Amino acid sequence: MRQLPTHSLPKVWGRQTPPAPFTNPHDEPLGEIWFDSPPELANLLVKFIFTDAALSVQVHPDDAQAPAGWRGKNECWYILDAEPGAKLAVGLTQEMDADELRAAALDGSIERMLGYVEVTRGDFFSIPAGTIHTLGAGITLLEVQQNSDVTYRLYDYGRPRELHLEDALRIANRDVYASALHSRAPDQGYSELLDGPFFRLAKLASDGAVPEGRFASHTLILPLTEGASLAGQPLAVGTCTLVSGTDGLDLSNGASLILVEDTSAA
Repeated sequence: MRQLPTHSLPKVWGRQTPPAPFTNPHDEPLGEIWFDSPPELANLLVKFIFTDAALSVQVHPDDAQAPAGWRGKNECWYILDAEPGAKLAVGLTQEMDADELRAAALDGSIERMLGYVEVTRGDFFSIPAGTIHTLGAGITLLEVQQNSDVTYRLYDYGRPRELHLEDALRIANRDVYASALHSRAPDQGYSELLDGPFFRLAKLASDGAVPEGRFASHTLILPLTEGASLAGQPLAVGTCTLVSGTDGLDLSNGASLILVEDTSAA
């Protein structure tokens, strides 16, 4: 059992004062808290994200499309909290060809063509490589992804940051986001939200149990509420702990948590 160290990243779209129990050690807005990937799970990266403005409209490559020596970036989002009316965008409202998408990114009309979804706590989104996406303001989420930082920006709301338009157009899926990739985690029991080729992710609440054979070896535990412990050791909200299986895991007083496992070598 080992709690992972963290480092925090300021972002132009981040939050000056993140929600408890998180704190901002920077003068600039805090955008992300990364958990340093342990050798046992080097293929994965887990982070918290806090938004007070929109991220860029962006897309990530898969393993075959990534630059030499880099992984692709498939990812997923679990919404921890959202202000009323907060939205993210995944995919487009309709299929577009590359020239149409290029023109929309250049003149800003892409903002009207994104597939917006209003979100609340417990929403879950799988974001396969190639998915056009962005986050709006007022969202706190947990992201699990391949351990890669290859991002191609299509559009950035006029901010003076580098765009990667041609790279983005080369890899982007220019169509509507599949509704099956969006789900909601139930409040009770065990719910497997994603079982993919890179990682498995599940939510566990106090009246549930981990099925035999699932999360049986190197597993990351991220408590969503207080009341979780392993072998008598409390697991605090805002932490990420590497464990060797879930034997001895105890949830009390309605506690819930997220479990993450690497499936890339399975």
